[in-house]
This record gives sequence, C-alpha cells and structure tokens, in this order.
Amino acid sequence: MRNLYESVTKLDHRCYDIYQLPEDILMEHAAYAITDQIKERFEPGAKVLIVAGPGNNGGDGVACARQLLGEYDVHLFMPYGAKSSMCKLQLERFYACGGELSENLTDADIVVDALFGSGLSEPLNEESQHIITRLNELQSFKIACDIPSGIDSKGNPLPVAFVADLTITMGAMKLSLFMDLAKDYVGKVIVADLGISSKLYESESDYKLLEESDLKPPYRTRFNSNKGTYGHLALIAGEKEGAAIMAALAALRYGVGLVTLVTCEKIQVPYELMHSSHLPPKTTALAAGMGLGMEYSDEDLEEFLHKDLPMVIDADLFYSSKIQEIVKREKVVLTPHPKEFGALLRNLNLADLSVEEIQRDRIGAAKIFTKAYPEVVLLLKGANPIIAQGEQFFINPLGTNALAKGGSGDILTGLIGALLAQGYDPLEAAIQGSLAHAIASRKVDKANYALAPSDLIEVIGKL
Repeated sequence: MRNLYESVTKLDHRCYDIYQLPEDILMEHAAYAITDQIKERFEPGAKVLIVAGPGNNGGDGVACARQLLGEYDVHLFMPYGAKSSMCKLQLERFYACGGELSENLTDADIVVDALFGSGLSEPLNEESQHIITRLNELQSFKIACDIPSGIDSKGNPLPVAFVADLTITMGAMKLSLFMDLAKDYVGKVIVADLGISSKLYESESDYKLLEESDLKPPYRTRFNSNKGTYGHLALIAGEKEGAAIMAALAALRYGVGLVTLVTCEKIQVPYELMHSSHLPPKTTALAAGMGLGMEYSDEDLEEFLHKDLPMVIDADLFYSSKIQEIVKREKVVLTPHPKEFGALLRNLNLADLSVEEIQRDRIGAAKIFTKAYPEVVLLLKGANPIIAQGEQFFINPLGTNALAKGGSGDILTGLIGALLAQGYDPLEAAIQGSLAHAIASRKVDKANYALAPSDLIEVIGKL
C-alpha cells in the first residue's frame, strides 16, 4: 500500500526547507530516473526524441537529454524555448556538453514527453495539440515525465493527450494518475527517487494506492473448527436469480462456511448452495440488490433489511427508498457503478450528478457521500475502483478490462459478503474483496474478451 497525493508541491518544499536539498538536486535525480529507464530498455546508440516544455517539467527532459549525450542519439525539441530558471540552467548545461536543439520532430526508438506534466493549468493550444498528436502517431516506446501532457490535475484527458507506455512520476504517486479516465494514457506508472528516502520525502496521506502484496486471502488457521466457524452468508435472490447465484458461488469459494439463497419463489440452485424463503436464524451477513428487479416490495424487503447484520448492497437497491434506511446502519458496504452511484446520490438528496460528471471527478463525487455518511463503506466501481470510508480513500489499480462483463460485479458482491460473514470489518472486507476480484482477472488464462464470471470463481479459489 502506497501513499497517493493530489500534489507534491508541499513535499518538494520540505526538501528545500528542512532537508536543504535544492531544486537542482531534485531535478537531476528526476532526470536520472528517466535516463535509467532508457538505459535499462535500450542499447547505446538508440535514437531518443525528448520534447521539452518551457517549465520545470521541460527542465527534467533537458537534464535527461544531457545525461544521454555521447551514448545515445539524442534529439531535443523545445517548441517554446526555456522560461523557468531551472529549465534555462539545464539548457545551458546541455549546450556546454555539446548538445544542439532539433528544429523538428523526428522518428525515434524512444520518445520522452516532458512538455507540461502536472504543471498544465490551461487548455492546450493548437501547436501543442499538433505536437502531441504527432508523438502519439510515432511507433516508439513512449515515456511521460511526471504525468502525460494533456492530463489535468484531476486525471481527465483534454481532447488531445499523450499516450504513454511508461509514466515516471516525480517523488511520489499522484492521485490523478489513477483516475479512470487517465488509465488509457499513463501506461505503467513508477516513481522517481529524488535523492531522498520516501520515508523522509512523503508525509501521511488520506489517499492510498492498493498493491498486489496487500491481498490477504481468508486462509484457515484453526484446526478445531466447523462450517459455523466461518460464518453464514444469506443472499437475497430476485427477478434475475442468476446474479445472486453467481455471487453465492463466489462467496463459497472465498471461505464462508454456509451460503443460503433467500427467494420468494422456489428456484433451482447449484447443489452446493442452500435455499430458503426466510432469513436463516444464524445468518452472520447479508448481500442484497444484485438482480433484485421488481420481485420484492419495500414491505417484503423489510424482513431482511431490519436485521442488525453486516451487509453488502448492490445494484437495484440503490434505486429503492429502502436505501435511505440502510445507510443509517452500521457495518454497511455499498458497491455501485457510476450510474447507480448517481441514483444513490439523488435518492439521498445529496447531489444530482450525471455519469460523466461523476467520472470526471470520482474523488469529489465520493466525498459528497462519505461526508454525509462517514460510517458507511463506499466502493465506487470503475476501471480503478475507489473504496472510501469517512476521510480514508483507497484506489485499486489492479483490475483489467476483462472485468467489463455482465456478472463481474455480482462476483465482487459475493466476495465482500463472504468476508463480512467471516467477521471482517466492512472496510477491510471491501478492500480485500476488491483486491481478490482484480487480481483474479489477471490470472485467468484466457483472452481478455473471453472471461466469464465462472472463470473468476475458479481462479479465486487458487489465490
């Protein structure tokens, strides 16, 4: 788990003021991070095109160009010259080492985008759009310095933005790099060491980036145990009972001792699952909402939802008036996708946001909910799901586009429900369920278009 930051400006100033590390040293290390990646991936003599802007992001690029001189075929293109004092200093050093500026863009083995980075504060002009479009067309390995040019501070791409294979972000991970709309632009993200330990450079943050090493499957350590030891999850099955069945099978694969489908009508269920028209008396957690449809009236739901049980809520219940009661309870996890989240916010009279508005500021939209209901755990689905409770925010970047398939969300609900039934804290259940879901999608041995929910269930049992 790593810290994420909206901005690292304060962290940089701590280096200047407390650690007496001048901007020059930080910039030199930032450039070395880019240089090292180039040297690691390409043999000497490879052609490197560095497009540098007029500010400090450009300064990083110019310093990198100097470091590569004499060993690589370096082409430094600066369409706007050098304006910041540090960029001017780096350009003087580049000239002193025998470097010359290129007058035009050129094909290259490696392209480094050091145009604007996180310093972008206004729309791109026509020339910048043309440059970035041309860079995107090149069949080169593409590196973004700090953040791809054309991505704003909230992670939203402008109409034209650089598409990187690798983003080297300076000092610490930035929140904007892990927003849904940035995912197709940033490529792999790594952090540049600025010459000081991350333990000294970083400060505490409310935002965390989840990593594969954070996954802790519910391995059993007690030998003297029985099925009741591991909880009993009840799932409310509705009009589309397949959703609840998939969730139930996923739950059974993730450690829960007993799983019961609760339905109004008799349905055929897999032999591993139990079926009942009433909530079992020893239920330890509840999952509801997936595939519910119009099968239940609010009065019917009252039997299940008035129980003082940990619960995970999904799908159709975000449109129901019952959600207004559910969010006032303890030990609740909500798992909406953006459209459902918009309905939830309207249902609770918190905001009227379109899907596009939510996606352009996912953290801001989530905060509207968490400020109103700080005890409830929100898992906002997406390319990089956000898990939030109160002022704590966790982002899971590990999922793949293979999960863009009907039924994937039901599997996630089942995983979280299984952990709640086993006694997990709601926040930890949401984090661990999300990690298992995402990591399983990476381990399915099929093309990304071919994944079915049943494939996920099979892999989850082997994590």
